[in-house]
Amino acid sequence: MDTWLGMLFANLLIPMIMIGFGWWFSRHAPKEIHFLFGYRTTMSMKNQQTWQFAHHYCGRLWFLWGRIWLAVVVVCMVLLAGKTEETVETFGGVLSLIGCIPLAAVIVPTEIALRRTFDADGNRKIEEEKEK
Repeated sequence: MDTWLGMLFANLLIPMIMIGFGWWFSRHAPKEIHFLFGYRTTMSMKNQQTWQFAHHYCGRLWFLWGRIWLAVVVVCMVLLAGKTEETVETFGGVLSLIGCIPLAAVIVPTEIALRRTFDADGNRKIEEEKEK
């Protein structure tokens, strides 16, 4: 049971981080462009507008995906209750690795949204250009 509780805790970390930072970023992006904290890509750090946009967009995705992943983790861990330590460790470890995918996958849709909204210099595109 100690192994199961440890794996449950370990597997809950990723969705809880996604939910927590997702909620925070979607409402309160870091005020200044920071080279150590936040959603840091070349495009997101172009200017204050791209920085704010990227954090709000990424935050909404993390908040949604974190809640989905939390449900998956809870269901999987409940199904592992009472299994052997080896089974819990193996499947719990795989679950942890899979949990890293949505944590990092947020980069792709966020960068696509940034490029749809801003030009290469970080200037917001005009609405008429979007329609063309």
